[in-house]
Amino acid sequence: MDHLKSRKLKNLVAMTLATLCAAAGLALLFVILYDVLVEGLGALKLRLFTQDPAPPNLADAGGLRGAFLGQGLLTLVAAAVGVPAGVMGGTFLAEYGRNSRICRLISALSDMAVSIPSIVIGAFAYAVLVKPMGGFNGWAGAAALAIIILPIILRTTEEMLNIVPWELREAAFALGAPQHKVIIGIVWRSAKSGLFTGALLAIARVAGETAPLLFTSFNSNFFKLNLSEAVPSITVSIYQYAASPYESWTEMAWAAAFVVTVFVLLLNLVGRAALKFKKVG
Repeated sequence: MDHLKSRKLKNLVAMTLATLCAAAGLALLFVILYDVLVEGLGALKLRLFTQDPAPPNLADAGGLRGAFLGQGLLTLVAAAVGVPAGVMGGTFLAEYGRNSRICRLISALSDMAVSIPSIVIGAFAYAVLVKPMGGFNGWAGAAALAIIILPIILRTTEEMLNIVPWELREAAFALGAPQHKVIIGIVWRSAKSGLFTGALLAIARVAGETAPLLFTSFNSNFFKLNLSEAVPSITVSIYQYAASPYESWTEMAWAAAFVVTVFVLLLNLVGRAALKFKKVG
């Protein structure tokens, strides 16, 4: 009886500590979101999306049109490279190399790659793509973001495909279907909700990255979408504008931060809603 009371007391203490830690984390999150909402929503103006940057001493400080478009272009190119490569890599691990030593090693390395600081990836892209090309460029920025996306998609794909019952594959094989058609028509189709969710969460991860772009695409105050040159990006613009002494630029940094935060939150909500809908269905 005393042993049972001791276990209940330990469980109560552990639950209380866990609840307090979770509450502290949520409180900090809500404080950050509150500041971004109040400061950003108040500074949000239409010219932020329709005008290019202007000198801070002018009455009309301009906007960040080029930075938004540049960020979207970099993220789109990175997703176009990282998502298909990650899906194919995860498919190989789950379907062709299942339980092999090399695949277990690749999975472990992918887990490690997910936790690598993005600034390290930016430094790597700078050494490999920026210096040899003679200057900052958008291709290097997109490549750095794709490197961040790749292990996330790879591990998500592997886990989602492993959930699909092996009996479905065996039934298709018994009917004479080749393996690639089984993967495309049965395995991928069964896991499509999880794959879609993983892709959205990976894109949301890189949509707010700043450090890799500081080393690669850098930034520009001009409207440019040529990836062979330095490309403006909204995250780097936020970093530079927030550190400036000009009030107009600081306001634009808050407004841009609000837009990025809302975009990332929406992507996360859509991804998790898609996964929940699949489970319910």
